[in-house]
Amino acid sequence: MRRARAAVLTEPGRLRAIGAALAALVVLFGAVTAWQVADRSAAADAVVTDSQPLSADAARVYRSLADADTSASSGFLAGGEEPRAVRERYEKDIREASELLASAAANSGNSASAQRQIAVLNRGLPVYTGLVESARANNRQGLPLGGAYLRYANEKMRGELLPAARALYTEETRRLRADYDDAESWPLLALGAGVLALGALGWAQHRHYRRTNRVFNLGLLGATAATLALLVWLTGGHALARAGLVDSDEQGARSLHALNAAWISALQARGDENMTLVARGGGAAYEKSYRKQMAHVAGAGKQRNGDRDGDGDGDGDGTGQLDDALALADDAAGKAAIERARQAVGTWKERHARARALDDGGEYDRAVRMVIGSDRSTGASFDRVDGSLGVASAHEQKQFTRAADGGRGWFGGLTVGALALAVAGAAAAVLGIGRRLAEYR
Repeated sequence: MRRARAAVLTEPGRLRAIGAALAALVVLFGAVTAWQVADRSAAADAVVTDSQPLSADAARVYRSLADADTSASSGFLAGGEEPRAVRERYEKDIREASELLASAAANSGNSASAQRQIAVLNRGLPVYTGLVESARANNRQGLPLGGAYLRYANEKMRGELLPAARALYTEETRRLRADYDDAESWPLLALGAGVLALGALGWAQHRHYRRTNRVFNLGLLGATAATLALLVWLTGGHALARAGLVDSDEQGARSLHALNAAWISALQARGDENMTLVARGGGAAYEKSYRKQMAHVAGAGKQRNGDRDGDGDGDGDGTGQLDDALALADDAAGKAAIERARQAVGTWKERHARARALDDGGEYDRAVRMVIGSDRSTGASFDRVDGSLGVASAHEQKQFTRAADGGRGWFGGLTVGALALAVAGAAAAVLGIGRRLAEYR
């Protein structure tokens, strides 16, 4: 202990301790930087390759189920021989939902909530399709029981499947938000370690100058340069990566969320419109739901009671989901597709009013043609809404991918570079102190 204490109290002993401390601080800075950058890089990769695709797939499950329900009711209204295109669309929706659920089950193993919703959907989907087939079989024979089966199927979809699909989408969107937060958070521990290492190197060089009257120690100067380079790289690289990820969120992910909300509401409104006619005079609840969903899509305008969604609860300012999506769209191409959807919604509402007038006036067959006809029908308007939202979503998905790929690219090489610069800086600090120690031999 006496020898160790004496060694530390002598100048060579102090230099050895200073050299060891400087090397340890620089290595610590590099190791913490590599760890925190690797963690944020993994989160950024998860945004692009895992959570955002899973969130998009969950939205597609919701849309596929809602569209299948709409196609089933459209085919029922067409009579015993439903159009082949409508039947194929229904089958495609069911097939797509089943495939997406299988993929979600394979990739959502860490989320108990997501697995519960997937189990609900997997159990309920065969029951729903069985009810639809029973409705079709009775409808082909002209039996009124077909309408009852279709209403049961619709209740199954609205009461069980769509809520489970919405919960799955909400869970996957929550995961996406968590990955964004992890990727964008500043590596404060690494930045603090870098500032500490720079401060220690500055103190050591100032001490060297005061004791020897020499301005520079090349070894310590090299260690300082390596540490400063890593600190600047870490700060600048993370700032640029964060900016890219923020852009991908604001220009892509949030826009997609708004478009998905409008798309789902439009699909549900279309299903309600069809079911109002299927119910043959008993569709007041479906008509009310249609108005509510359309108010969600396009807004209800400024109402006397301040009601936003048209359901009489006085809860809003008259704006709609397409207004939200338009506000989030950041370029002309995205805005144009949403504007086309808004115009088609306006036409759809006008044609729906005429169809309701025909049905209320006892002209049921004409009302059905107004809803499912090939030209100038509400179905044609809905198809334009559906197509425009599909174009807008594809465009926003490209915006997201481009911005997110650009953002996470700034993390590239930083992990390995941090370790390399830390080792070089530590070696330079040891060599610099070693040159000073050589003067005592």
